[in-house]
Amino acid sequence: MSGWLEGDVAFITGGGSGLGQALAVRFLEEGAAGVVVIGRSVERLQSTVLAAGERADRLLPLAADVRSAEDLRRAVDQAIERFGKIDVLVPNAGIWDFNRSLTGTTPEEIEAIYDELFDINVKGYLLTCSVVWPELVKTRGNIVMTLSNSSCYAAGGGPVYTAAKHAARGLVTQLAYELAPKVRVNGVAVGGLRTDLRGPAAAGMSERSIESGFAKREARGDDLGTNEWLPLHDASVDPADSTGPYVLLASRQNAGVITGAILNADGGIGVRGFVSAAGGDHL
Repeated sequence: MSGWLEGDVAFITGGGSGLGQALAVRFLEEGAAGVVVIGRSVERLQSTVLAAGERADRLLPLAADVRSAEDLRRAVDQAIERFGKIDVLVPNAGIWDFNRSLTGTTPEEIEAIYDELFDINVKGYLLTCSVVWPELVKTRGNIVMTLSNSSCYAAGGGPVYTAAKHAARGLVTQLAYELAPKVRVNGVAVGGLRTDLRGPAAAGMSERSIESGFAKREARGDDLGTNEWLPLHDASVDPADSTGPYVLLASRQNAGVITGAILNADGGIGVRGFVSAAGGDHL
């Protein structure tokens, strides 16, 4: 039985861990003819190669900085040389601000967090789309952007991260308009996943990850399989369990009439909202 992405070639940024890695593996399982994973270094992408197992021969790990048009052009050239085309683009590379609130952060810290986070989370998405879209026109392909509950609601991050994810949501809408009818553009607003997502180096957060927070909760004996603050209490924090919406939107057969859409896959935060602002400061 063929998969939903049979014969397609995907290009995924932030593919060295977490959701990007899970998407690469899932796309290969769905029959992708090739998956290109982009990361800051080839060494960091080796864990994705290992995760792909016997399908790793259809995986191409490439080092590139999503803030560099030159790096991205080189990666696209290598992807075309190896696989001949690109059908699906997943802008996914990003960093988090660890809920740093406006009132709990100095103007200087805001400046540093903003510059680095917007560079990666917004400019990185836009540059990647700018470099890849001509290839997607050739294949009548599509873009599926990684968004966040923060692209819709408060308390999934601080003001910088929330603003960046709202900007990425705007890119979905604008690019769906600009690239129609040949390229579909959609987004998946995921919830809080157990990943290696880190913070801005400029604010001293490059060694801090969401995974470390989960590890601390685990050490305390917390039940990580139950999120009492979500309507879907047993919503998984495993990135692999959030790959399905991407497969759906990337599939020509199953989502050929969908563009400009945001698929909410956050465990129901939009139904209830956060019970309390996680780490947020209030006046």
